[in-house]
Amino acid sequence: MTSKKTGYLLGALAGVGVATAALAGANLADQPRAESSVDRGLLMRTSTAPIFAPPPGAPLSFADIFEKVSPAVVSINVTSDVDPSALRRVPGFENFPFDIVPRQPPGGGDDEEGQQGGQQGQQGQQGQGRGQPRLPSQQSSGSGFFISGDGYIVTNNHVVENAKEIKVVLKDERELDAVVVGRDEGTDLAVLKVKGSGFPYVNFENAGKPRVGDWVITVGNPFGLGGTATAGIISAYGRDIGETFVDYIQIDAPINRGNSGGPTFDVYGRVIGVNTAIFSPSGGSVGIGFAIPADVADSITKQLIAGGKITRGYIGASIQNFTAEMAEAQGMGAQRGAIVANVTPGGPSERGGLQSGDIVTSVNGVNVKTSSELTREVAKAKPGDVLRLDVLRAGKRKNVEIRSGVRPTERELAANDNQQGGQSRGGGDKPEAQAQRPVVLGLALAPIDEASRRRLNLDPGFKGVLIASIDQSSDAALRGLRKDDIIVQANGEAVTTAAEFSAAVTAAKKAGRQSILVGVHRGGRTSFLPLKISG
Repeated sequence: MTSKKTGYLLGALAGVGVATAALAGANLADQPRAESSVDRGLLMRTSTAPIFAPPPGAPLSFADIFEKVSPAVVSINVTSDVDPSALRRVPGFENFPFDIVPRQPPGGGDDEEGQQGGQQGQQGQQGQGRGQPRLPSQQSSGSGFFISGDGYIVTNNHVVENAKEIKVVLKDERELDAVVVGRDEGTDLAVLKVKGSGFPYVNFENAGKPRVGDWVITVGNPFGLGGTATAGIISAYGRDIGETFVDYIQIDAPINRGNSGGPTFDVYGRVIGVNTAIFSPSGGSVGIGFAIPADVADSITKQLIAGGKITRGYIGASIQNFTAEMAEAQGMGAQRGAIVANVTPGGPSERGGLQSGDIVTSVNGVNVKTSSELTREVAKAKPGDVLRLDVLRAGKRKNVEIRSGVRPTERELAANDNQQGGQSRGGGDKPEAQAQRPVVLGLALAPIDEASRRRLNLDPGFKGVLIASIDQSSDAALRGLRKDDIIVQANGEAVTTAAEFSAAVTAAKKAGRQSILVGVHRGGRTSFLPLKISG
């Protein structure tokens, strides 16, 4: 009863206060007042709207931060040779002989490096020989920032990877030549160096971590407009955008083409990330940008400065996420991990006993829930280190020890993928070969005969069951399976005949599962996917 009276009394007093203020205001309007600064013409009103203080945590202005950090941010202008294959698609250049490599003149003294420079466009010598075409050059720009007073600059690898010439423009409009100290394709980071000393620089922030919703500011060179500042908040952490070694920070501060390699600052002017990508259907900012976290950037750049390159562990296996749908197909509940799709012949994984279809759940005691997490844990190893993997094989837990190798470059891995993906075409089934074939889950299955083995470039010992045709309304077709794919596994067991595949499907049905996990070989590689069991 007392609290209600108190509340009523406070409300009444508040009402009186408001009324008094209103009356006071009315009285003041009729009274003479002292001349103000506005009346004397010393100040000019720009708005009659009331001024409110910003909410807690919001800076009144980013000007102080910008003045503090912007001298350390640079614009990076890059000159590189145009990609010949891209130029062929430009009207007017279709017949230009870009594949011609300048030859040595008779008795010429060019060394091997000079020849490679002519082939790769790195030495700027194309077209120098008589009668040889000169490749056009292209200009591009990005951003970067000093991390030391003696001229070390951080930027993105993709900004400078094909550069013939690099010019760095400072805030005071000085233009300096830069050289590449080191690049890392895996994290898309690079370090440049300019001559001189006493440069303003900024530091990576590794201790304090802003929260989702905290303010950030970016400074860079979008569309060639150097010294541009934008502000926003941290939208999320741990974003996976398809790159292997980085859990990205998502920010909504506008970043555009040319912001690549520039810094993201917290409200104290400390670098919390390096801008590297945007999600954009239009090509411009839509408020979804991604930055490499400061701790990753700091570690990588220090290694590049010390040795010029990054060395990572390697086990020689291609992997996929072991998804919830895959787990259901195997009757494994909520199990997560990375499933081994392929093992490189003669590589560390094969020597250690890892097999296609194994599900890796931890590395050296660290749990892994995705293929990216597995790759990052392996990458931490030094060449020769022993990696202890916990795996699930045919439903049973096993321990596999693998001695780490050295991870090839991303370019070498891509080239290897292309080689493995090669597959001859043509030479389909003859009509007489299209006899009655067992059909399972909409797949008409056939054994691998010698004609198929030659046509698909399969090794003599390769085993599996060939998809001869497919029902286009089946779940298998909807998931992308096609004629000439080869089923090699089902439910964690090897499959060599249509009967074995049919038996695996029947067993999955009896176990009450809605789908079955299938290993499919195509173009030299195996991948896994769950297929729905109908009926």
